[in-house]
Amino acid sequence: MTAEAAWDYAIGMIKVDGLEPTEDFKKYIELEKCGMATTKDLKKYLDKKYKVKQDV
Repeated sequence: MTAEAAWDYAIGMIKVDGLEPTEDFKKYIELEKCGMATTKDLKKYLDKKYKVKQDV
């Protein structure tokens, strides 16, 4: 399965639940589809964006 087909399937599964990926996430998906980013890059982006900050 190509990266494009895999992402199209994944996005389709998200949409079945009535959800839509954010524009930022869609940009990263496009970068990954054309080989300009890796899944590891996407994980770093998501971890940075959504990581819960804990008070110490």
